[in-house]
Amino acid sequence: MIVLNNRFQALQHLLKEEETTMEDNRKGIKEALTSTCQEVLGHNKQHHKEWFSIETLDKIKKRKNKKTTIANS
Repeated sequence: MIVLNNRFQALQHLLKEEETTMEDNRKGIKEALTSTCQEVLGHNKQHHKEWFSIETLDKIKKRKNKKTTIANS
């Protein structure tokens, strides 16, 4: 909870500097938010499922074989 209470502390230096551009401010805010989120939430790697299961691939092969036998007869 300490990180959440002090999350704007990283942005305070932006207010003190007078010669900053909008792009510098945007980058500073983005870095502060990103680092705070990674500290609090952690980094989760997304696991994607396979598009086709082995059972589905087997059914596709069976269907293809049946189609070829029908076409050849």
